[in-house]
Amino acid sequence: MTATLDFALPDALSAHEPPEARGLARDGVRLLVSRGDDEPAHHRFTDLPSLLAPGDLVVVNNSATLPAAVRLDRLAVHFSTAREDGTWLVELRRRTRAASEPYAGGEPGEWLPLPGGATLRLLGRETPRLWRARLDRDVEAYLREHGMPIRYSYVAEDWPIDAYQTVFATVPGSAEMPSAGRPFSAEVVTALVARGVRIAPVTLHTGVASPEKDEPPYAERYEVPAPTARLVNLTRRDGGRVVAAGTTVVRALETAVDAGGRVTESAGWTSRVVTPDDGVRVVTGLLTGLHEPRSSHLMMLSAVAGRTALARAYEAALREGYLWHEFGDSHLLLAG
Repeated sequence: MTATLDFALPDALSAHEPPEARGLARDGVRLLVSRGDDEPAHHRFTDLPSLLAPGDLVVVNNSATLPAAVRLDRLAVHFSTAREDGTWLVELRRRTRAASEPYAGGEPGEWLPLPGGATLRLLGRETPRLWRARLDRDVEAYLREHGMPIRYSYVAEDWPIDAYQTVFATVPGSAEMPSAGRPFSAEVVTALVARGVRIAPVTLHTGVASPEKDEPPYAERYEVPAPTARLVNLTRRDGGRVVAAGTTVVRALETAVDAGGRVTESAGWTSRVVTPDDGVRVVTGLLTGLHEPRSSHLMMLSAVAGRTALARAYEAALREGYLWHEFGDSHLLLAG
């Protein structure tokens, strides 16, 4: 593994189905723990309450996953991000036997007939991969009737939308599951609260993250409510850890920091990309999955834990057979 975490990920280490299909409970996945210069430790997700301390705060993403993929005969449309003018960012993908792959076609002004008599008009490219487009009806209502959860080729078959929701999901809007929150169960949440660990929500609606592209995230909608901002600031004042459950939470919190280093109530769009160069100002712990080689998320993990600790953790995860992707295992990184 290089210093940039460009490593080979064997197919056997991709989680091909939800843990429940592997005979595990939702909270039964493995949990790799990285803490400063310590050797990585191996746990189950159910151990999380014992790994945190009274007075710590876990901040979660309450965004719910949309069935954001619409399939045509030869193409699939992945609805990514709602814009304020009623348009959406969408990705066009060519359907394959396994799932789908990037599709480079399409022309500005082109109309695509969708199931149920709907029509999608391509307006123009927003990025090399994403189109700005307009559907001739309400998108979320249409997706509830005609959409499927976005699935990539490492997941062998379709799973219902419930498999892509976390226990915190209350605000629909994500194209792909905020997967760091998936292993939480009611029992783990209860045990955290009983230990004196507080839990607070933010909202960040995730867009599509095509696994074939190593590109930074684009602007996404977020909200940090006033009660959560207040809890973050109180936790930091009292010496507790602020543990973000997911890279989406880090992005939202680090966007909401003011010039004095305090988190404020905030909402809108964030293009924040957290890197080791600018570091983190609020988050002192991160609960996340295992990320693909060269992913921009790895820069964020390095900002929280340090490059050496992160490289050591990923070497251990590869050696010990941890599972990657949204249905895989978890990784808790704590600042040293």
